[in-house]
Amino acid sequence: MRLRLPSAILGALTAAATVAATAFAPAPAAAQSRIKDIVDVEGVRENMLVGYGLVTGLNGSGDDLGDSKFTRESLIGMLQRLGVNARGEDLDTDNVAAVMVTADLPPFANQGARIDVTVSALGNAESLLGGQLLVTPLMGADGEVYAVAQGPLTVSGFSAGGAAEEVTKGVPTVGRMPNGAVVEREIDFQFNQMDSVKLSLRNPDFTTASRIADAINKFIGKPVADQLDPGTVDVDVPERFDGKTAQLITKIEQLPVDPDNQAKVVIDEKSGTIVMGEDVRIDTVAIAQGNLTIRVTETPQVSQPAPFAQAGQTEVVDRTEVDVDEDENRKMAVMPRGVSLQDLVDGLNALGVGPRDLIPILNAIKASGALHAKIEVL
Repeated sequence: MRLRLPSAILGALTAAATVAATAFAPAPAAAQSRIKDIVDVEGVRENMLVGYGLVTGLNGSGDDLGDSKFTRESLIGMLQRLGVNARGEDLDTDNVAAVMVTADLPPFANQGARIDVTVSALGNAESLLGGQLLVTPLMGADGEVYAVAQGPLTVSGFSAGGAAEEVTKGVPTVGRMPNGAVVEREIDFQFNQMDSVKLSLRNPDFTTASRIADAINKFIGKPVADQLDPGTVDVDVPERFDGKTAQLITKIEQLPVDPDNQAKVVIDEKSGTIVMGEDVRIDTVAIAQGNLTIRVTETPQVSQPAPFAQAGQTEVVDRTEVDVDEDENRKMAVMPRGVSLQDLVDGLNALGVGPRDLIPILNAIKASGALHAKIEVL
């Protein structure tokens, strides 16, 4: 036999169950990041390449060969290698520009792969628009050639004008060449043969490094990760991943970790930008912010004799008005101990404090010992 409860009692029980479920529901997890987003892996890095070359085909916007001696000598040398003797000739072309060519060689790039290239004018060329880069070897820090670049340039800026006015948009003396260089030499690095791998934290921190090591050890099931210092975690490759180091790193990169950062206030005085972390705390302080403004206004007046006067001359008489504004309407505000970042910002905004005024206030709070954060000035 099935009992039927009155609707009022049934509603009350349902509401009570809902409240209980809400009370015992798990709290939302803290914001976490993947290990791959906060560390760099040993050996997985780019290498910078640089080269010197010539860009031809410019529409009269190239280097002045009379002023850019290196462009002239490079042009003569290039022609001689092609069997053209231009030595001693009066070269007066303005369709050539000397350029510096830079590129980043990605990790594990194979021979024949293509990489992007940036081309920058070296002389007094006005624009590289429409130019063609001639064969340019790109060298690494060891002096070896790792790639060769050649091809047409893509320039986003332009410059146009006449004798009285000139308009320039963007930077016409810098161009890009997507897939403009071919890799000629590979960097030999046997990643899968490594017995251990070091993870370098992008923001070194003892707590974060310890959490990374704990997450890896929990995933592997044995203590293979060890925190060496605030910025390095050493991982020994387990037996089941022998010769498969890349697969091990793939799995480690996806592990979630809650990174911890030092409370810091970053100030850029040039732009008046202030960035404060959420862990910034202050002790109880009283803050008063006021500006003393002195405004001096000069209003010269002309004094001249009355009409038909027998004597006198016209003179300029100085009239100076001085206005002092001590900003007396500003009041003091008390910030209680341990206030959060939001409370601090709200309290200072209530005083009418702008970003420029906030910089000396933060420095003063730090000097008093009440600000528990590191101040970093850019």
